Amino acid sequence: MPINRTAVSTDSARATDSARATGSVRAVGSADRELAWHEIALCAQTGPELFFPEPGSSTREAKLLCGGCEVRGACLEYALAHDERFGVWGGLSEQERHALKRRRQSGRDRRHAGSR
Repeated sequence: MPINRTAVSTDSARATDSARATGSVRAVGSADRELAWHEIALCAQTGPELFFPEPGSSTREAKLLCGGCEVRGACLEYALAHDERFGVWGGLSEQERHALKRRRQSGRDRRHAGSR
């Protein structure tokens, strides 16, 4: 089923407003703060099968939903920091996250080599 980008943006705004109005996003311990983004993430409003498809299945719809999510960056950074190996996180597949980690590591290696 194709995702209507306008509906995704509207749903994202409603979810964010609702979370803020009810105080769902709160300042608590660091572990809770680290996952506070999940409470307003669009993926929290859908089933996991969209973000953890069977091998060989399309990730297109999950990535479209991620594209309209205001916490996409926090989600991606969480997945990279915790070495999430399965599913779509922050709009990237497992392979895309792995490639991003390699590029980031390569960039760090070059910067450190230049500062010696």
